[in-house]
Amino acid sequence: MTSTSPVRHPDLRNPAVMTRRAWVLVLLNVLIPGSPQLIAGNRKLGRFAVTTTFILWALVIAAVLLYFLVRPTFITLATNYFVLWIAQAAIVFYAVLWIVLTIDTIRLIKLVRVGPRARAAVAGLAIAALVVVGGTAAYGVMIAGTTRETVGDVFAGQTVVPPVDGRYNFMLLGGDAGPDRDGLRPDSISVVSVEAATGKATIIGIPRNMEYVPFVAGSPMLDEYPNGYGTDGCDVDVCLINSIYTEVELDHPELYPDAVANGSNPGIEGMRDAVEGLLGIQIQYYVLIDMQGFADLIDALGGVVIDVADRLPVTDEVDENGQPYDPDASWIEPGVQLMNGDVALAYARIRAGTTDYARMERQRQVQEAILQQFEPANILTKFQAVAQAGAQVVSTDIPQAVLGQFVELASKSRSQEVATLELVPPNVDPEDPDFAYVLQLVSSALVITTPEPKG
Repeated sequence: MTSTSPVRHPDLRNPAVMTRRAWVLVLLNVLIPGSPQLIAGNRKLGRFAVTTTFILWALVIAAVLLYFLVRPTFITLATNYFVLWIAQAAIVFYAVLWIVLTIDTIRLIKLVRVGPRARAAVAGLAIAALVVVGGTAAYGVMIAGTTRETVGDVFAGQTVVPPVDGRYNFMLLGGDAGPDRDGLRPDSISVVSVEAATGKATIIGIPRNMEYVPFVAGSPMLDEYPNGYGTDGCDVDVCLINSIYTEVELDHPELYPDAVANGSNPGIEGMRDAVEGLLGIQIQYYVLIDMQGFADLIDALGGVVIDVADRLPVTDEVDENGQPYDPDASWIEPGVQLMNGDVALAYARIRAGTTDYARMERQRQVQEAILQQFEPANILTKFQAVAQAGAQVVSTDIPQAVLGQFVELASKSRSQEVATLELVPPNVDPEDPDFAYVLQLVSSALVITTPEPKG
């Protein structure tokens, strides 16, 4: 710009010129922060701000390209503790810089010289942009901070385990630490086996009342129960597979001294050894969902949609006809319903007037409904509540390092039909299981479906 430039050296006595100049500076401040200073103010500040703006744009473009082209890498970076900390600091720095630039731009405009009719509109646009950018920056800082805290709390595992026989196997436990129980006891036990190449998933349901379960070779529990858990009694009141967690956690934690350091606990490791012994497969990771607290997670997601098959009483006290003794007891009616957290929790827990196997099916139905609600748009709009609830409800030994890989794998799984294998009657009698037959069923269910390469 020359010394006669109407932007750097305007005619202060001409309201029309000052009005046009004001609109130019405000719009430039919104589009390319720092450019008003380059052409009308402190050029040193302007060069620094414009350079910072271009760096920010480059980072945003790189992030978008990573998201669409190499999504696992993007998610791995976006959930890394140090990357999130740097992102928070960068957002705060740029927000402060932008506030300084906006205030300086308002100074450069010289509002008192702007035409009276345009004065309020120019100032309003500058202030509105300031509020929008400041609010967006504050939200970004909150998102980064909440993500950093939640990922650190939930994904505490340290060991990255490769697929075994082309599969990742996740032990999924629905734990219920009710006030009438001594410790937590898994009420829902299943294994989600996912093909590493295709994302094809198979869910194996294990009844919580399975008896005499064998432990995998090398398990410290095998020395305690060489003939199967509970064959010769056990150290808790009932000797079922879901009692293993309670017994190990309360009575034999010393059997798994490294569990906590690896992001797990002794009870989980005892259950893992039992499930591996029962199914004949290696369990790389576990996920524990606290059924007592997951109502908060469902409420944070805005509820879950459940297709209820049968009318169920919300009570544990019914007569021989399945009718509640309490005439004022509420019911969950058949049909598709949007359930809040309390109703969904009751639906998953109801025992009265139904079988244990139907209860297992309902629990998995609720878990699958929660997973369906975990869509990016839904989570983003309710991020803080979802993240805070998730940190209280979910624990796992999945390490942060593989989050990107597993999110990509999960997206592949969502696009395919999930296969199921339920180890319940008539296939398997939990009170007198044929373990050799269980191994055959599992082996048949987990045949890799990846097509052979052509040519």
